[in-house]
Amino acid sequence: MKRGIMELKVKTFSELTTGELYEILKSRAEIFVVEQNCVYQDLDDRDQSSLHIFFEEKGKVKAYLRAFALDDQTVQIGRVLTLHHGTGLGGRLLKEGIRQVWERYAADRIYIEAQCYATGFYEKEEFRICTGEFMEDGIPHVGMELKKA
Repeated sequence: MKRGIMELKVKTFSELTTGELYEILKSRAEIFVVEQNCVYQDLDDRDQSSLHIFFEEKGKVKAYLRAFALDDQTVQIGRVLTLHHGTGLGGRLLKEGIRQVWERYAADRIYIEAQCYATGFYEKEEFRICTGEFMEDGIPHVGMELKKA
């Protein structure tokens, strides 16, 4: 790793180092538990079958998402986060996540469960709302999908 340079990493669970896994879990707790004041069980047994896509700088995870197959046609992206809002890093991460899904999976649809306030972020990448609003861990969400062109 180059020091001071933002580096994209794409790894399966078994490829993650213990340090990377620690930094991923730490960043998820920082955003989803501390920043959003939401007590929930983050470890949901999906990580082991997920593709982990993240930007790292000086050994610290700066932005992260994971992707996993729901079925033969659908991959779900989740746990999307950036530690530095308003820098464009989240958009870069989402674009890369979409690219990796289309390259690595035979799916024709990407599904996300987006917090309602963030739907505009996903709509920039052509995701469309496909469900009604529902509550997840006390936060309003909607399902969104992106279909392969």
